[in-house]
Amino acid sequence: MLAANPAQAFAQSEQFVRASQSVEIAAHVSEASQQFGIPEHWIYAVIRAESAGRVRAVSRAGAMGLMQLMPGTWSRQRARFSLGQDPFDPRDNVLAGTSYLREMYDRYGAQGFLAAYNAGPGRYEDWLAGRRSLPHETRRYVARIAPLLQSERMFAAAPLQARNVPAGALQPPGAARKELDEVAMPGPAANPFARPEQAAHDLFAPVSTASSQ
Repeated sequence: MLAANPAQAFAQSEQFVRASQSVEIAAHVSEASQQFGIPEHWIYAVIRAESAGRVRAVSRAGAMGLMQLMPGTWSRQRARFSLGQDPFDPRDNVLAGTSYLREMYDRYGAQGFLAAYNAGPGRYEDWLAGRRSLPHETRRYVARIAPLLQSERMFAAAPLQARNVPAGALQPPGAARKELDEVAMPGPAANPFARPEQAAHDLFAPVSTASSQ
């Protein structure tokens, strides 16, 4: 039903645009989830934390779009998966971001992939080795997003074979593909900032250790 006055018509059009954008993003999230084996609510959690759903978001560091990809990351994922030229295109940004999230999960596991996604794998590995601390932004990011991933028990699947997905592109060299593997995220009392004492990539430790980092 059309609105009787211009103000109501404008409000209705805004609601329609927002609804259309939501549906569009939902379709892209579903596609990315199926293609890369990442649960949909993980993708939504990253989008919420990274850009608050703003398609044209740009960070002070230059990260772009819904999933806040740095230019180098975008260029690499774009070439790898034959995406378009616009990093702000919702579909391409979600596909590129989800593929990168999957890479970080395969490389660092359930306990490290969020920090690696946000800070970059080089910075995360420096932190694991004790060479540098994690950025405060990354600490806040993990603390904010981890509870969103704890809402249910989640399943991490190996990436699905699909067109434009090079075989093994999302696995470390020599890594074998795994079947569906149930992953239990850490509980709310866990601290995401304690450095592991050994080589295990574990980003979570008791809360009591937080002040020492």
